[in-house]
Amino acid sequence: MKIVEYYDRFRVPVPKAEGTEYRASKMKPPFGPHLKGAAFLQPDEPGFKIDGHTVSWANWVFHVGYDVRAGPIISAASIYDLEKQTYRRVLYRGFISELFVPYMDPTEEWYYKTFFDCGEFGFGQSAVSLEPFADCPSNAVFLDAYFAGADGLPVKISNAFCIFERYAGNIMWRHTEMGIPNEVIREVRPEVSLVVRMVATVGNYDYILDWELKPSGSIKFGVGLTGVLEVKGVTYTHTDQIKEDVYGTLLADNTIGVYHDHFLTYYLDLDVDGEPNSFVKNKLEKIQVTDGHSSPRKSYWTTVSETAKTESDARVQLGLMQSELAVVNTNKKTKLGNNVGYRLIPGSAAHPLLSYDDYPQIRGAFTNNDVWVTPYNKSEKWAGGLYVDQSHGDDTLETWSLRNRDIENKDIVLWYTIGFHHVPCQEDFPVMPTLSGGFELRPTNFFESNPVLKTKPPKHVEYWSNCTTATTHP
Repeated sequence: MKIVEYYDRFRVPVPKAEGTEYRASKMKPPFGPHLKGAAFLQPDEPGFKIDGHTVSWANWVFHVGYDVRAGPIISAASIYDLEKQTYRRVLYRGFISELFVPYMDPTEEWYYKTFFDCGEFGFGQSAVSLEPFADCPSNAVFLDAYFAGADGLPVKISNAFCIFERYAGNIMWRHTEMGIPNEVIREVRPEVSLVVRMVATVGNYDYILDWELKPSGSIKFGVGLTGVLEVKGVTYTHTDQIKEDVYGTLLADNTIGVYHDHFLTYYLDLDVDGEPNSFVKNKLEKIQVTDGHSSPRKSYWTTVSETAKTESDARVQLGLMQSELAVVNTNKKTKLGNNVGYRLIPGSAAHPLLSYDDYPQIRGAFTNNDVWVTPYNKSEKWAGGLYVDQSHGDDTLETWSLRNRDIENKDIVLWYTIGFHHVPCQEDFPVMPTLSGGFELRPTNFFESNPVLKTKPPKHVEYWSNCTTATTHP
C-alpha cells in the first residue's frame, strides 16, 4: 500500500466543462429541434409470444439467452416453411464473441489502451437497464437478466432486454406493373420486423445491440455506438497551434479525442436446414468476349463457385475480392437442384491498420480477416481466448485456425467481424450521436420461392387527433 514510483511527464490545463452538460434536467435554453415523435399502434396486441425465454413471432421461433461475457445470445432460431409445413433450423447459436478497441496514441500514458470489452469487462455484466419510451418504443416488452456477483449472490439487471415489433415505413416488397394496356397493377407489402435489443455501457461507450428478424427469413445484426469519447488533455485551443502528431482531433479547448477502432467479432453457429454445412465462395469474375462474333458485347461477369475444404480456404478479407459468401447444406436441395443456404451480406469493410507483430494486434489477431470458418468445438467460443485479461495472443481464433481443419460438410461456425475506424469530430462531443452499422444473413435458395408473397399486411388504423387520451393510446 505504498507509492513505489511516480512519473509526471508534463502538465496540461484541465479541459473546460462548458457546453458538456447532457442531463435534460440541467439544460438551459435555447434548445435544439423539437421532435414530435410517431406512434406505432397495434390494435390486435403484440404479434409475438414469450414462453420463458422462447419467443414465437410470425414465422420465427427462437430462444433469447443472456451471458455475463457475451450479453445477448440468440439460439435455436428456426423459420416456418409454408410449403413444407414445418419449421426449419437456421441458427443454432449466435452472439458477440469479442469487441477489440485499440487506441492509436502510442505515448506512455496511452499505449496500453487496447481494450477487449467482452473478455476484460463483459458485455453482459456491462448491460444497463433500458429506459421505456426512449431506449425502446411504447410497444416493447422487457426481460430482466441475472448474473452471479462477487459474493456469489445473484445480481439483477432490470429491463436488460426489450423485444418489440418495428414498423418504420419500410417496404417488404412491391411492384407496379404498367405494361398492360388500360390497366395498372400495384401491390405493396409493408415490412414489420421483430427486434431484440440490449445496451452495454463499457466505460465511456454505450453499445446498442440489435438482433432483427424478418418474415423473409433474414436476420439483421445491428450495432450502434454512442456515449462519450475517450479524451485527453492538451495545451492547445486551436488547430494552428498544433505542430506535432497529437493522435486525435481537437474537439474543444485543451481536449483531444483520440483516434481508435471498434472491431466486433460475431460467433454464428449456423445449422442451415441441418447440422452438416459447407462454406461457399461464389466469386464474381469478369469474362472478356474475344471472338468478336458471339456477342456485340466485349465483357460480362459470371460466378465461379469454390467450396472451402479447410479453414485456410475460408479466410476472407472483404474488399480484396468480389464474391458472394454463403453457408450451404449440400445434403438438401431445392426442387430445381440448388443447394439450400444462407448468404452473408457484410457491412462496410474496415481492416486493422496495426502491424501484425504489434502486441495489441497479436492479441487481437482474430480481426486480421473479416471472415473465418471453423469446425464446431465447444471450447472455441471466445475469439480472444478463454482468458483475455493480460493474454499473449496464443489462444485466439487465429491460432485455432492454424490447425487448418476440415470444414466441408461439417458442423461449422462462421465468424464475422464488423469494424469501425473512428476519427472523432466535434459533433461527437460531448455525447456522440449514434453511429450505426451492421450486416445480414439472408436466405439463398433456402425456400422454393418468395416466402412472404402471401403475407397479409397489418390492419390499417385510423388515428384521429380529436380523440381523447384514453382512446388514442394503445
